[in-house]
Formats: sequence, C-alpha cells, structure tokens
Amino acid sequence: MAPHTPPPSDGTPALVDFPVDLTAQEVRRQAQVLAALGPDWDPMEVMRGEEAAYDLLYSGLDEEQQRLYDDLVAAGVLPRRGGGHAAA
Repeated sequence: MAPHTPPPSDGTPALVDFPVDLTAQEVRRQAQVLAALGPDWDPMEVMRGEEAAYDLLYSGLDEEQQRLYDDLVAAGVLPRRGGGHAAA
C-alpha cells in the first residue's frame, strides 16, 4: 500500500490505494461453473444448437420481415445467414 498522502489543501479527502487480488476467487468461480456444467457438457454441441435456433428464428419470413432482415444485415446489425436470405 502506498504511504499515506495528506488530503489536499482544499479540504477534499485524499484517494486511498486499495489493491485487491481476485485471482483465487476467479479460479474458484471457474471451477464451480465447470462443476455445475458437468462432465457431459459439449460446447460444440451448444454452438450447433444456437446456430440451429438462429436459423429457425430467421426462417419463414414474410416479405416485410425479409426486407427488414436484409436492411439489418446491410447495416451490419445481423450476420448474413444461408444463401443470402433468411432460411426458408
């Protein structure tokens, strides 16, 4: 800890150095998350499931929805999916 610095002459309190090492807590948190996920957790399967959900979300769009989707893709808000249009 830095040596005590007297408060500034204008009467405002001085800042105090307060270092905290969260390394041990972060390691413990990661271990608890992995334990909660269990040994059968497959991150690649989770990613495939998310991709399938996005494909379903953007499927069967009507003309107005497709136009809005294309506008959002053109603006860089959404990634392009499939062959240039939302999945049918």
